[in-house]
Amino acid sequence: MTDETFTSRTARLIGEEGVERLARSTVLILGLGGVGGFVLEGLARAGVGRFVLADCDVFTESNLNRQILATRETVGQKKTEVARLRVASINPAAEVVTFDAFLDAANIPEVFSLGEISFAVDAVDNVTAKIAAVCEAKRRGIPVITCMGTGNHLDPSRFVVGDLAKSSVCPLARVMRTELRRRGVSGVTALWSTEPPVVTSSRDGVKLPPASVSFVPSVAGLTIAGYVVRALAGVDRT
Repeated sequence: MTDETFTSRTARLIGEEGVERLARSTVLILGLGGVGGFVLEGLARAGVGRFVLADCDVFTESNLNRQILATRETVGQKKTEVARLRVASINPAAEVVTFDAFLDAANIPEVFSLGEISFAVDAVDNVTAKIAAVCEAKRRGIPVITCMGTGNHLDPSRFVVGDLAKSSVCPLARVMRTELRRRGVSGVTALWSTEPPVVTSSRDGVKLPPASVSFVPSVAGLTIAGYVVRALAGVDRT
């Protein structure tokens, strides 16, 4: 093997066996926005062999400031289709299955049934879907990591990966802790920020979309990708 092959430099870090494990793995990514797009980018370049990608949206101009799959050329296109083409442009040998629908508690089990899932990543904004995804993964015995809020933050160094039960500061994490506890679900790995929100999500009583910037959700997504790669390749040294 020379240093010019696709996985050669990755193999020097995680070994040939680790590379082979990634190639045999299927990762489900729920949500292909600011976080999910970077999760996909990191995993595709690491050599994950199969993806199940779920999202219902199309790209808009407001996505351009933070979503790696959003360009002037992809505005108006389905996120799932753009993601599929992105993976093919990096690793044509990878298989991609897409699920183009609004995610909720009713269809989450269907998404999890699209093959033998090795690891699930929850990067959706819909709280109902997040709870359903974590519960379904736990029910099936599938490793899962769920991403808490990345909007309204400026400091990407404040992200933490750990047990959701130990999370703090993040309002979304508080909701998820409460709802999962009610369902008897514990031991959930999550990524959250310990930085208090920089801006509020409302003005004069009107709810606003979260403020965002390029370097925060990207760091969250790549941090999650790293966590998944280490787990799948069997080289987690934490």
